[in-house]
Amino acid sequence: MADNPLYFRQLLSGRDFAVGDPLASQMVNFCYLIGDRRAGEAVIVDPAYDIAGLLAVLGADDMRCVGVLATHFHPDHVGGDMMGYRIEGVTSLLETLQVPVHVQGAEAPWVVRATGVSGDELVEHASGDIVSVGDVDIELVHTPGHTPGSQCFSVDGCLVSGDTLFLDGCGRTDLPGGDPEQMYESLTTRLARFGDDTVLFPGHRYSPESSATMGETRQRNYVLRLRSPEQWMTMFGA
Repeated sequence: MADNPLYFRQLLSGRDFAVGDPLASQMVNFCYLIGDRRAGEAVIVDPAYDIAGLLAVLGADDMRCVGVLATHFHPDHVGGDMMGYRIEGVTSLLETLQVPVHVQGAEAPWVVRATGVSGDELVEHASGDIVSVGDVDIELVHTPGHTPGSQCFSVDGCLVSGDTLFLDGCGRTDLPGGDPEQMYESLTTRLARFGDDTVLFPGHRYSPESSATMGETRQRNYVLRLRSPEQWMTMFGA
């Protein structure tokens, strides 16, 4: 709609930014730009690999970065060391711009360890908090399981899910901080309130499509068809 101020862009690493970076191309991370077109302000969801490139996309759209939303602490989402590689992330962004980095409270110490940022540079949130960018409100939804403080972002019928939920499958629970029981609760309770028309935007392109409605995802994604904690733990428990 012409009067909708929402600015929303989904960018694929290795294609839309970090072009030529073999790790970015292999990891197929999505980064999101969300903001208010009228205000010319946006936040970056999970800035990694190519901070200058992401800021250039914003600049080409006549937008400026006013903050970061972090889904979780893994270096392919916020920067840090991974598999012998140093991934650029929030530390590089903060060297360029002094903006708030919004994290779920339980994730803050993990983000500090992964990225080297100071805890003073993070804004800690509880589930249900709202981050406003101009007239656009973004709800933060705590979804532990992949990591203790994983969070999703709900805005204007869109759900940016990080590594909590993909179009096919969900985030791993066998990495440090992962918890299969919490993941089951997040998927079946915390995300259950989002209607079938909500459009799911995941943290990686692990499917041919880049997004799908929650209704389509519920029909196709096996992790949403397991009907009991016992079934879930049989598949995902240690």
